[in-house]
Amino acid sequence: MRFAIQSKGDETSNQIQEQIKRYLTGFELVYDEEEPDIVISVGGDGTLLYAFQRYVHRLDETAFVGVHTGHLGFYADWTPEEVEKLVIHIAKTPFHIVDYPLLEVTVRFNDDKKEKRYLALNECTVKSMEGSLVMDVVIKGETFETFRGDGLCISTPSGSTAYNKALSGAIIHPSLPSIQLAEMASINNRVFRTVGSPLILPQHHTCMLRPVNDVNFDVTIDHLFLVHKDVKSIQCRVAHEKVRFARFRPFPFWKRVKESFISD
Repeated sequence: MRFAIQSKGDETSNQIQEQIKRYLTGFELVYDEEEPDIVISVGGDGTLLYAFQRYVHRLDETAFVGVHTGHLGFYADWTPEEVEKLVIHIAKTPFHIVDYPLLEVTVRFNDDKKEKRYLALNECTVKSMEGSLVMDVVIKGETFETFRGDGLCISTPSGSTAYNKALSGAIIHPSLPSIQLAEMASINNRVFRTVGSPLILPQHHTCMLRPVNDVNFDVTIDHLFLVHKDVKSIQCRVAHEKVRFARFRPFPFWKRVKESFISD
């Protein structure tokens, strides 16, 4: 088996990275940063997001597992004290694959021949850089509303516990192939009105965002910061691809939600 390790870059994470690498090569596994069968993330959820984008081109061949060196994460469930146990599992135990739905984002430009496609594990955000963002929200080809406000967040089910939750979005179990659209400080008065609630769209629905005014805006994909000009539309839908996580023990989603937001 070929493996790679993505470290957060701090001293503790780097030490654990070297420890895992030493152990696994001792079990005659091959360290391969180009074509790994499994990627071990050492850090937090942000580190795993970085690893995901690094290997987004080979999601069918690569599985991910996370070791957290800070607070318990939704993607990183192993602790530094459990590294030896994890290494033995990776080297000796066939792992179970759990796959989560992803968000496909297609940015089309005013030059009709040009477009860019991205995959997000957590979310895509669109934020105004100056003044209010004004965008038509089109669902299944029909204009649903004209949004005015600070921005919009389109999240995956697994990403529903991240930025989406801070926007009062719903927490969605990652077994449900869907996307969620949440508003950032929408303007609602006698003149302008939006639905004012997060929208959950099923797998076969597409959400299109079309700029109405001339305001510059930022687009982010997970942790990646993108600046686009001359954008014609931003299309969001459930991707055909899925992210694969290597599971060596149960990791119940609702237990993670409770431990992250309710339990001390």
